[in-house]
Amino acid sequence: MKKNGMKYGIGALVAALLIAIDQFTKYLAQKYLMDGPIVIWDGVFELHYSTNTGAAFGIFQDGRIFFIVTTCIILAAVLYFYVKIPSERKYFPLNAVCVTVFAGAMGNFIDRIRLEYVIDFLYIRLINFPVFNIADCYVTLSCLVFGILIFFCYKEDDFAFLRRKKAGEAAEGDSADEKQKLPE
Repeated sequence: MKKNGMKYGIGALVAALLIAIDQFTKYLAQKYLMDGPIVIWDGVFELHYSTNTGAAFGIFQDGRIFFIVTTCIILAAVLYFYVKIPSERKYFPLNAVCVTVFAGAMGNFIDRIRLEYVIDFLYIRLINFPVFNIADCYVTLSCLVFGILIFFCYKEDDFAFLRRKKAGEAAEGDSADEKQKLPE
């Protein structure tokens, strides 16, 4: 139980730090980019203030209630998965992905609740990529890492912690000998 307390404490601190970074960068964008973009690398990358009432790439504009409900469901699912993941070193990457996805979803959720839109400011002009923010980076990179972990690093048995125990099934760590010695 002590390991789980440490996992939750560190996870909460890291999530809070990531959310704070996201919110601070959005504050800076709002403060310094309202008068026009700042070119970081001419023709390649700019800081460009933009607001988004939709989802990624501006789809589903003005769907605030839908996004609030959807984000609540996603946050609950991420927290559920995070709680179920064992505190073993082997699962550190999965725990980190959960914390980072949570921070990204929460960063944009805060904007939707507080402002009714999400502040975006990172613009890759070279490929005319839609303007995005730090929280979007957290979610996108975490999902990419999650896919890599699922397909290349973990085996199906590594996710046994997600299976529900059936009635009469022995607790984890019980050996076959202990199961046989149980009184009938």
